[in-house]
Amino acid sequence: MHLFLIDAIGPFFRGDERRTINWSKISFSHLKMEGGESAVQWGQIRKDLDTFCAKAVDMGFNAVSLDDVTHLADHTWYELDMRARIAKWRAEFRKCFEVVRGHGLQIYLTMDVFSATPSVREQLVRLRRSIEDFLSELLDGFLTDFPEVSGVILRIGESDGRDVVDDFRSELYLKHPRQVNRFLKTLLPVFEKHSRKLIFRTWTVGAYRIGDLMWHRGTFTSVLKGVEDSEALIVSMKYGESDFFRYLPLNKNFFRTRVAKIIELQTRREYEGCGEYPSFTGWEYERYARELEQAENMVGLMVWCQTGGWVPFRRLALLEDSAVWTDLNTFVTIRVFQKQQLVEEAVREFAEMKGLPNWRSLLELLRFSDDVIRELLYVEEFARQKLFFRRVRIPPMLQVYWNNIFISHSVKKVLMYFVQDKEGCLRAATLSLQKLDQMRELAVECGMPVEDIEYMRDTFGILALAREYYFRTFDAEIEQRLRTAKKAYKAKYPKGGPRSRYRVKMHFEPFWLKARYLGWALKILMRRRRGYRVVDRIVTLHALSMIFRVISKRRPHWIPAFAKESAMGVDTVFR
Repeated sequence: MHLFLIDAIGPFFRGDERRTINWSKISFSHLKMEGGESAVQWGQIRKDLDTFCAKAVDMGFNAVSLDDVTHLADHTWYELDMRARIAKWRAEFRKCFEVVRGHGLQIYLTMDVFSATPSVREQLVRLRRSIEDFLSELLDGFLTDFPEVSGVILRIGESDGRDVVDDFRSELYLKHPRQVNRFLKTLLPVFEKHSRKLIFRTWTVGAYRIGDLMWHRGTFTSVLKGVEDSEALIVSMKYGESDFFRYLPLNKNFFRTRVAKIIELQTRREYEGCGEYPSFTGWEYERYARELEQAENMVGLMVWCQTGGWVPFRRLALLEDSAVWTDLNTFVTIRVFQKQQLVEEAVREFAEMKGLPNWRSLLELLRFSDDVIRELLYVEEFARQKLFFRRVRIPPMLQVYWNNIFISHSVKKVLMYFVQDKEGCLRAATLSLQKLDQMRELAVECGMPVEDIEYMRDTFGILALAREYYFRTFDAEIEQRLRTAKKAYKAKYPKGGPRSRYRVKMHFEPFWLKARYLGWALKILMRRRRGYRVVDRIVTLHALSMIFRVISKRRPHWIPAFAKESAMGVDTVFR
């Protein structure tokens, strides 16, 4: 391995006061471009970037990723006012690039396919030009203007969320495997001409025919047909067949192609607290590293230490002392992959670097943390099941999503269907709370933030109570205990206080679908193998899309607001 990438977007979020932050990429609307405030903000960004890069280099990284090509690539088709804004962004980012290069780090810029302005769309129609031709021309000019940029990280399977208000807002353009293959064949010569790298991400959210790219062997092979020998191409894959969750085996596509590959890893775990409490990934990533020793042409890794999620949590990795759990994950990850260290060695080195008094206590705390995350944040029996819906692998986490905890009768019914060992789940919750009490003592011994463990204990205490609701016969007492616990949690972590809290969404009204019919529906809609069944091709991939469109138009209130408004919206899955 020779490419060790880390995302460096943290400095660009300093001072962002939005209650919920979209961490998917830099918010350019947050960046000031006029007056004295602009000079102060960009000065702070460069200062933070200098600090970040110094720490990244010390850990062992040799490249950073920043957002994004679209806001920095100029073209004559853009409106005059847009070109003026692009010129300002380019000027400021050139200064940032100087800071990065000063630390000897390579620079990679992200890019979504496709973003455009009204003027560009008009010209495409008028001149009958393809989007591929436009992007080839755009990237040719960009790579000429920015020789300090080593390459571009291309995302084709996800676009900007619905909350994005920007001059550019990306949308999904590539829909079929053959279309993506033609797209790569059009763009790669541009990168070969400039001797730069095109890092192609296989991540998708399940939309359109290309939606199964990250796990379907046929789609993966079709997309890469005829481009495997390009020296400009690097394929980037998340470690599993879903997002950054646990309980996922290593993606087999790492072993199915000779093309250069990197693995994507997330150290600020967006579904596991975003660094507000310890969610240690060391042993999980160590296992992946050992398995990848058998993969051909693995050239590196990409660590997301800040990117990911729509959450109120805002600790900045490698910049703030409060981000120590993310920094620890990041340090251990690079040491395990780059130096083939054991987790225990890396943890000891981190403790020595931080001047912590007892690295063995820290290691024990992390073991307990790993157990508690796997046993209480997840429901283990459900998480271990391989389930697919349409073109996506079902996430192994059900009742927690980003900073939301869902306690409802519908969740109860689904868990009752999938989980057989209900008493085992209840015992796991009790043991996890005992481990959290021990973690507090260990945090004192090793000099790590005790208040983070207390916050974790308060949050996971609600999850443990929810287990009783899920797996025991319902009575009014458990409902009252949950409501009391939620009230105490909100009082201890008030809105606008120094620590953001999880949102606990409770709904105890009986779910309208009876358990028997729910079981039938789950058997029809979900499958336990990757390959598509006949019922998938007839019902879930086609008929269900039409049904959803009808419901969304005629009965929009049937779709929860959270599902409609979160990220790209649930309708994306039905495209």
